Amino acid sequence: MNTLSYKTVSANKNTVNKEWVVVDADGQSLGRLASKVAKLIRGKYKPNYTPHVDCGDNVVIINAEKINLTGNKWADKTYIRHTGYPGGQRSLTATEMFAKDPARLIEKAVKGMLPKNRLGSALFKNLYVYAGTEHGQEAQKPKAINLNDLK
Repeated sequence: MNTLSYKTVSANKNTVNKEWVVVDADGQSLGRLASKVAKLIRGKYKPNYTPHVDCGDNVVIINAEKINLTGNKWADKTYIRHTGYPGGQRSLTATEMFAKDPARLIEKAVKGMLPKNRLGSALFKNLYVYAGTEHGQEAQKPKAINLNDLK
């Protein structure tokens, strides 16, 4: 038989090439930034993407304190948690959470866009968010990318 045979190539942890990437959140909208970063962490921009493997990049986000929220989300968006005790539901607005820690806004947004399983927990560890321009990953020589160039 004279036909070509194409094999589907699945990535595994030995064949994956993970890179370090720096993303500047200055002036970016929270949801749009989070969705693109989640795709980067997941590896969806790579040709060898495999759904069940951590084949994404390590992402460092800087300038988290310069993030934008559109509309009335600073006052209306609420983050709800529960202490585990009866009547223990607590909530924070986006403004209150931003005042405590600006990096947590981005972390929560990206974590909500990752899978809700062990792979998602492992992928979330590839995210590093910093409020200022200084970050602790200079030794990895991350390359800066512009999120507006990504689809």
